[in-house]
Amino acid sequence: MSESNHINASSAPKPVGSYPHARKVGNLLFLSGVGPRTAGSDANDSGVPGLKLDHNGNFLEFDFEAQCRSVFDNVRAVLEASGSKWDNLVDVTVFLVNMKRDFATYNRVYAEYFKDAQPCRTTVEINSLPTPIAIELKCIATVD
Repeated sequence: MSESNHINASSAPKPVGSYPHARKVGNLLFLSGVGPRTAGSDANDSGVPGLKLDHNGNFLEFDFEAQCRSVFDNVRAVLEASGSKWDNLVDVTVFLVNMKRDFATYNRVYAEYFKDAQPCRTTVEINSLPTPIAIELKCIATVD
């Protein structure tokens, strides 16, 4: 694989490790896990919409809907930087850190963003993510 198949989107938050935002293989695009941090933020800067932490890392403010909207916007940014688009999504795996608390909100916001595009979807609960986020998406799309 050539390095040119690795895609990094300046309009998306920096990865928290040594990996690209996406990788193109043939006409398929594989997105690395995408979270809700804002572009320009990094692993040392929360940059998470709707989240404010105290100096001990405890929640002062928490808005899961804001995180959902931001993660969808970040996925769109990576898709567009990769030469793909929202309607080309074919599979979405969703990781939630609290299914009971967040699934209803997530499902409602998801229905807004995916009204016309209907990729396959899997939603799982996990214990934690590497930054203080409550949602992450792993996506596969096609490239025209």
